Amino acid sequence: MSHSPAVADPAPRARLSAQVSRVLVGRTDELTTLRTAISAPPSIVLVEGEAGVGKSRLVEEALHGFAGHRLLGQCDALREPFPLGPVLDALRDAAVHLPPARRLSPLLGALVPLLPEIADRLPPALDPLPDQRAERHRLFRAAAAFLDTLGPVALVLEDLHWSDQGTWEFLAFLGAHPPAGLSIVLSRRPGSPLGSPLAESLSRLRTRPPVRVSVPPLTRVETGRLASTLLGTEPLPEAFVAELYERTGGIPFVVEEVLRDLAERLPATPEADPDAVSSPEPAGGWPANTNLTAHTLAGLAVPNGLRDVLTHRLDGLDERAQEVLGAAAVLGLVPDERTLATMVGADRGEIARALAGALAAGLLYERDGRCRFRHALARQVVYEALPSPNRRWLHLRAAQALEGDQDRAARPVAQLAHHYRHADLPAEFVRHAEAAADLAVGQGDDATAAGYLLEAVGVPELPRPLRVRLAVKLGRAAIEGLAHAEAVPVLERLLDDDRLPARARGELRLTLGRLLRQQGQAERGYAEIERSLTDLVNPGLRARALAILAAPNTAVGRRLDEHLARAREARSAAAASGDPQAVLAVRSAYTSLELERGAPGAWLLVDELLGDPALVASPREQARACVNLAQAALQAGYLDRAEGLLLRGQEVVDQADYPRLAAVVELVGVLVDRAAGRWTGLEDRLHRLLRRGSEFPAADLDVRLNLGTLLTAYGRVDEAEGWLREMVDLARRAGAVWPLIAGRAALARLLLGNGDPAGAVAEAYRGLELVRHKGIWNWGADTVQVAVDALAALDRLDEAARLTDELADGLALAEVPIAQARLAQCRAVLLRAHDPDAAAALLDPTRVELARLGLVAEVARLDEIRGDWWCAGAAGPDSAGQARGAQSLRDALTVYGTLGAGADIARVCRTMRTHRVAIPYPWRGGRQSYGDALSPREREVATLAARGRTNQEIAVRLCLSRRTVESHVANALRKLGGQSRRELAALIDRTDPVPGATDLEPG
Repeated sequence: MSHSPAVADPAPRARLSAQVSRVLVGRTDELTTLRTAISAPPSIVLVEGEAGVGKSRLVEEALHGFAGHRLLGQCDALREPFPLGPVLDALRDAAVHLPPARRLSPLLGALVPLLPEIADRLPPALDPLPDQRAERHRLFRAAAAFLDTLGPVALVLEDLHWSDQGTWEFLAFLGAHPPAGLSIVLSRRPGSPLGSPLAESLSRLRTRPPVRVSVPPLTRVETGRLASTLLGTEPLPEAFVAELYERTGGIPFVVEEVLRDLAERLPATPEADPDAVSSPEPAGGWPANTNLTAHTLAGLAVPNGLRDVLTHRLDGLDERAQEVLGAAAVLGLVPDERTLATMVGADRGEIARALAGALAAGLLYERDGRCRFRHALARQVVYEALPSPNRRWLHLRAAQALEGDQDRAARPVAQLAHHYRHADLPAEFVRHAEAAADLAVGQGDDATAAGYLLEAVGVPELPRPLRVRLAVKLGRAAIEGLAHAEAVPVLERLLDDDRLPARARGELRLTLGRLLRQQGQAERGYAEIERSLTDLVNPGLRARALAILAAPNTAVGRRLDEHLARAREARSAAAASGDPQAVLAVRSAYTSLELERGAPGAWLLVDELLGDPALVASPREQARACVNLAQAALQAGYLDRAEGLLLRGQEVVDQADYPRLAAVVELVGVLVDRAAGRWTGLEDRLHRLLRRGSEFPAADLDVRLNLGTLLTAYGRVDEAEGWLREMVDLARRAGAVWPLIAGRAALARLLLGNGDPAGAVAEAYRGLELVRHKGIWNWGADTVQVAVDALAALDRLDEAARLTDELADGLALAEVPIAQARLAQCRAVLLRAHDPDAAAALLDPTRVELARLGLVAEVARLDEIRGDWWCAGAAGPDSAGQARGAQSLRDALTVYGTLGAGADIARVCRTMRTHRVAIPYPWRGGRQSYGDALSPREREVATLAARGRTNQEIAVRLCLSRRTVESHVANALRKLGGQSRRELAALIDRTDPVPGATDLEPG
C-alpha cells in the first residue's frame, strides 16, 4: 500500500482544514434569492446542484442570522420505508423548543408512536384510526402543527433525491396548508430521476410556486478566489489557477480536496522552478517561498479527479482502518459503529481508532456525535475500491449483523434486501424486497413498493408461482404508483408464457390493459382488458374490467350500444361478487357513462352516488368519481357542477395520497378556468402539465388539445396548428376517440379562421366519421357547427342543412346544454341566409342559457355573431338594428380583451370596421403594442439568452414553450438590429425598458 509523503510543516494543512467550512465564494445572486425566500414565509426553496458544488454551504450561509429555529433533516439512500423519516429526525431535534405539553394541541399526540424519545414533551398518544390513509393525513396535520408551534422556522431537508414517498407527499401537504412562519429549503442533485414524486409534489403546491436556486460550478475566476482564500495567498499565478480550474471543473469540494492534498504533499522549500512565481507567506497562511505553477498540480488528482484524491487518502490509512472504512461504505453514509464491529469482528476500541484515522484523513467528518462520510462521492470511492469478493462478503456480514441485531418485527427489510442483493444471494434478496414492498404498500407508498417489486421480479430463475405473485403485486402497485412504463414490459414477458395459470393470466392481463391506457395507449389497453375477460373468474375483478370497457372515450372501434352492454354486464358481475369496492367502481363508471351521453336523469344518478356513505368512506374511489364526473359535466356545459365536483375531488386527492390523479385534477382545473373566463396564466399551467406528461401520459392529449385551442384564440396560429396536428396524430395512433374528435374540430376551426373553409370541411368530416360510428352526438356538436360555418362560407347550404338535421336527430333525447347551443347556432346560420335579424333573435334563448351556465367565451362568441348579423340586417346607420348590433359587438370585444384573445379581438374589429361601427379606445382592452421596443417578456428572454442559456433552459425557467422562446429571441434580435445571440448582451445594455410597460403584446 502506498502512503502519503511526509509533510515538512503540518501547519498549512491544519490551517486549510480550519478555513474550508467558512469559505463561500461567489453565489451572490443565489444567496440573495435564498435569503429573500426564507425571509418571506411561507415559502419553499429548491436548491439544486451536483454533488460537491456547495449546496449545504450555501444554505448554511443563507440561514446565518435567521431569527427563528433551524431544523435539519438528512435523507439517506438506504433509509427504511418509514413515513416522514427525515422530517421526524428534524422534529426530534427541535423538541427542546416546544412549550409544555399541556399548552400543545392534542393533535400532536399522533407523533408519539413515531417519536417515543420525546413523548414526555408531547400530549398523550391518540388512538389509532382504522383507515391507513386517514392515519397518514392526521400524521401530516400533526407534523405541520408541530412546525407551526415553533413560530418562525426554517426546515432544511438535504439530499431530497433519496427521500421517501411519505416525505414527498408531506411536502405537497405543506404546500397546500403551509404554517404561516415556515420556510422550507430542499436540496437535491439534478439529473436524479424526477418522473418522480418530487416533481409531482412540487407541481401540486397551491401557495406561490417553489423558488428554484441552481448552484452551478464555480467559474475560473471564482475558483481562483476560492483557492486564494484557502491558501491564504493572493494573487495566485494565472497558470496555476487555470490548471486548478481545468482539473477540478470548478466543483468547490473537489477544489478543497485537491488543495488539502497539495498542502500535505508539497514540501515547504521546493527546488527552484524557472517558471515559478514565488508566493510570500501571508499572515498565518501558506509556507514561505512555495512556488505555485501549473506544474505544481501535475502529480495531484484530476477530477475525474476526485477519485484519485480520495483513493490517495484511503491508501494512507493502515490496513485495519481501510477494512473498517470499507465496511462503513457498505453500510451507508452514516455507518453504525456497533454494526461495524460485528461485521469486521473488532471491538469498539478498534472501530473508534479506525474511524479517527479516517476523520484525520478527511474521508469522514463528525456531526451530532456520529462519524459520516464527508461526501457521497467519498463513500462511493471507498466502496468501489473494495475487491468484488470482499464487497460481497461485507454485504453478507452487514445483512447478518442487521438480522441478528433486531427482533423479527423490527427488521430493516429494505436494508436487508439491499445487502442480500449485493451479496449475490437472490433468494434472500427477493424475500426481503417483497417484505419491503408489503411494508410500503401498508403505509400507502405504492411508488416505493413498485420499485422493490420491479427489482425482485427481474431476478432470473425465480420459481414461476413466486414470479407470478410478485408480478401481480407489481401491477397493483404500479397502477397507483406511476411506475407504468417500467412495469409494462415485465407483465408482457410473463403473459408470453403459455404455462401461466389462467387465474393469474386474467388479473395480469387486466393490469396490463389498465397500465397501457394510463400510458396513453388507449386502443391497446382496451384490447388487453377485453382479452382478460376469458380468464377472469373472480367476479369482482371481472366487474372492474367490464366497467373500464363501458367507458366510451378511449375506444375508437366500439359503438355506444356496445359500451351500454358492457355497463349492464358490469352491474350484474358486481352484484354477484359481493365486493363493495367493485360495486362502487361499477356505479361510478355507469354514472359517468350516462352523464357523458346526456341521458335524461343522469344528474339524479350523480347525486345518489355522491351521497352514498360507501363512496365517502372510499377516498380513492371518491376521487376518481369526482374527477371523471367533473370532466363529463364540463364537456356537457355544466360549469357550476364541474367546479363543485372538481373542488370535492381536489380535497380528496390532497388527503388520500393519490398522485396518479393529481395531474388530471390540475388539467380539469385549467379547463374549468378557461370555460369561466379565467385565462391568466393558463398557457404556463398547460406547459407545466406537459412537462409532467410522463407521469400520466393519458392526460397529455388533452393538454396538447387545450394548448392548441388557447393559442388559436391568442392569434398564434402557427404554434397552435403545430400543437393540434401533433395531438391529432398522437390520438389517432393511440385510438383515443374523444380527444381525437375534439382535436379535429379545433383544427377545423383554426383552418376556417385562417381563410381555408374547404380544409375546415375536410377536417370536420374526418371527425364526423368517428362521431357517427361512436353514436354519441353531443361529442360531435362542435364538429357539426364548424362544418356548417365552413359550408355556409362555401355556399353549400343544402349540405349544411343535412348535417344540422343529423345533429338534431342525434341530440333528440340528450340533456347537454352546450351541444344544444351548438345546434341552435347551426340553425341560425341556415336562417341567416334569408333573414339575418331573425337569425340573431333565434339565438336569444341560447345566449341566456350560456350566460346562466357561466360560459364566458361562449357568450362572447354569440354576442359577436349576433352583432354581425344585426348590423348586416340593419335598415341604416341610425337604425335600432345597427345600435343593437354595435353594442353586442362592443360587449364581445370587452370580453375578448379581458381574456387577451388576440385573434378574436382582431376578428371583431374587422367586423366592426365592415359595419362602420366605432371601435372604442383602447380598441381591444387587450395587449399593449411596443413597436420597435422590447416587451418585458422579450427582454426577459433575451437577457437569459445573452447569459448563455439555451432555448430549452429558458423555456423551463419561464414556463414557456420552446417555440415561444425561439419567437421572442428572433423578435429581440430584429428589434435590436442584431444578427446572432452572441450580440444580445451588448445590444440589451444599450436599451432601456419601456416605461410603465406590461407583459402584453399586440392582439
